[in-house]
Parts: sequence; structure tokens; C-alpha cells
Amino acid sequence: MQRLSFIIVLFCTIQLGYAQSPHGNTLRIDCAQCHNPSGWELDTATMAFDHETTGFELEGTHSVVDCKSCHSDLVFDNTPTDCFSCHTDVHSGSVGNDCMRCHTSESWLVFDIPELHEQNGFPLIGAHSDVSCVECHTMESSLIFNRLGNECIECHRDDFVATHNPNHVVSGFSQDCIECHSPLGFGWDAQGIIHDFFPLTGGHDIQDCSACHDVSNFSDISADCFACHMDDYAMAQNPNHQSGNFPTDCMQCHTTNPGWMPATIDHDFFPLTLGHDIQDCNACHENGNFNNTPTDCFACHSNDYVATNNPNHQAANFPTDCVQCHTTNPGWMPATFDHDNMYFPIYSGKHDDVWSECIDCHINPNNYSIFTCLNCHPKGETADEHEDVPGYVYESNACFQCHPTGEE
Repeated sequence: MQRLSFIIVLFCTIQLGYAQSPHGNTLRIDCAQCHNPSGWELDTATMAFDHETTGFELEGTHSVVDCKSCHSDLVFDNTPTDCFSCHTDVHSGSVGNDCMRCHTSESWLVFDIPELHEQNGFPLIGAHSDVSCVECHTMESSLIFNRLGNECIECHRDDFVATHNPNHVVSGFSQDCIECHSPLGFGWDAQGIIHDFFPLTGGHDIQDCSACHDVSNFSDISADCFACHMDDYAMAQNPNHQSGNFPTDCMQCHTTNPGWMPATIDHDFFPLTLGHDIQDCNACHENGNFNNTPTDCFACHSNDYVATNNPNHQAANFPTDCVQCHTTNPGWMPATFDHDNMYFPIYSGKHDDVWSECIDCHINPNNYSIFTCLNCHPKGETADEHEDVPGYVYESNACFQCHPTGEE
């Protein structure tokens, strides 16, 4: 009976011990994992409890703080695990409540501000890479970062309004600053203006906008060359563009190089190859007159035709269609003369390989219309061969009349 009474007392004592636990009814671990027989004070050197089993690993500064700093009422189930519940929001809700986006458990210092800014859609590039946070986030506290918006004009409206060279407001400029200004730049000067819709290359690479634009209205300017350069067109004399009836589409011949040179004329209607590849237009277009310039060779080269003596073109009654024999090679050489089809076959048939030079048949080099057959065909032998031919005459023109291809 006494033994039964002892068991009942012991059981009640145990139940009372559990009921008095300051950690609540759900903590079911051996007290010795945290406490020791010398008292209830905790000794972190002997503590065996693994906090990682709770799903909240004690990393960084969390590993050295007193348990009571987080577990104020000692009922551990009531302790939140989010940063926001334990740490005062010095940013006043301006950056949200996810502290881990910027901070770690090691320190409150932030080392990846550029990356964070890029995640928010506003990369800190160009001039923005050097400014202090408070230069843009001008709140009552330097730790409050209310969103400013990602559009340039939201910060630079005063710059937009104050600009007078050119006057952005009067000119009706777009308030989307990056249409003209590069976010990679470090200033507002014209050097950084994005003018891709009309590239400012060569002679157009100037800093004074008013040289092309009426600064009171930038929207009315034409991208057509002639709209700005009609005076240059009218004044051009070498060659005279107006009298030459040149096209007003300047880009057909010119680039934006200063001084309009070099000019490249699309001369496909008369290819300027070899000997015709010259830079002086007046060599062919007399007095700068580009109207009605003939395209046949003889119109320009009649003097060359007349002056040629080897062979004498006039005396030989050569055709005046120069391309029958010549290309545009300088010096007219090499020349290809189709003697077989135009006159008499000497590269085929019976006369192939029986002559060595022109003078073998053309004994007068000043007159290639004169030829002889008699040098190669002796009179006696020829007479014997024509014994039965009525009206036979031993004379070169007679030979050609009966034998126009040299065949018997």
C-alpha cells in the first residue's frame, strides 16, 4: 500500500513539473540539452541543442546573441522567424519588408546596391554610378528610399525646363530623355546626344544644333539632303549641277564627308573602267556640260582614230565602232581585230600559219585597203592553175573577187 502511494505521488510530481515548464506544453526535449545540474543558467559551451532542427539556423550575428533577445517569453513556438518582426524598420516601409533582399545575418551593410537597383529596373550606369543615394532619395531620413520612378523626367524635370540651348519646352522636345541622351553619358552636352534617326557623321558632326535646326521648332526639319543643301547644289560649278541636270538626291554621289569629296558617281550607264577611270569629269564633259554627252567611242576618240598610223585606220577604212577591236585599256592595247569575219580569213582555212606579219599582204602600211596576193602566188604557177578559167587576170583584186575566203 505504501509502495502504491509513492508511485502516485511521484506521478503527480512529474505532471506538476511539466505543467510548470516556462517553454509551453509542446517542447518535448530533454532539459539537459540546454541546462545543467548547477542551475538554470545556460552555458553555450555545454549546450547540446541543435537550433537548425527548428528550421531557423543560427548564422552570423544570430549565433552569438542571448536566447532571450529573440525568445522574450520563453515559449519558443511563439517566436516569429521573419526579420521584420524582430528588427525595427528604419526604412519606414519604403523598401518592403524582405530584409534579406539587401542584408545578411552577418551585417547590416549593403555591398550590392548597383545589382539591387538593376533588379528594380533602374541600373546605376553613366552619371548615376557616381552619385550618392541621398542626391536622388531626398527624404526626411537618409535611410528612407521611397520609389522615385524609373523615368528620367521624374528627377530631371527642372533640367528639362531650364534648358535653353536648345529650348526643350518651346521646341516641343520629348520628355523621354533617352531618345536623345545616352544613359551611359556623364553630362547633357551635345556630344552625348543620340541622333541615330539621322546619323551625325562626317561634316554633320557638329555641336551647334542651330546650324541645322530652327531652335524654336526641331520637328519641322527635313532629313532630305537637298532641303538643307540646295544652295550648295546651285553654286556647284565643277561640274555645274544645274546645267548638268544632276539629280537632287545628293546621296547618289556624295557622302557626309566635309567638302563633298570624294564624290562617287554611279556611272553604270557608261562604266568608267580602265582608261575611262579618271577623276576629271571635264575630260569627257566639255565645259562642265553634262547634258547630251555621247556614249559612242568615236564621238570622243575621233582624233585618236585619225592620228593612228600603225595601222592607218583611215587608210584601211577601219570601222569607227572602236569596241570591235579595242577595250578601255589605256594605250588602246591589246587590240583584237576580227580579220576572219570582217575581211579575209587569215587565222583559219588555207591562209592560217602562212604569214608572219601584216606587211606580208599589206605592202603599204599607210593604206591597209591595199593588199597583195602576188607575193605568195607566183604568176606562172597561178596561170597554170587558171588555164581553163575564162577572163583570168593576174591581179590581187581579181583573186579576192573569185576567192573571197581563200578557198579554191
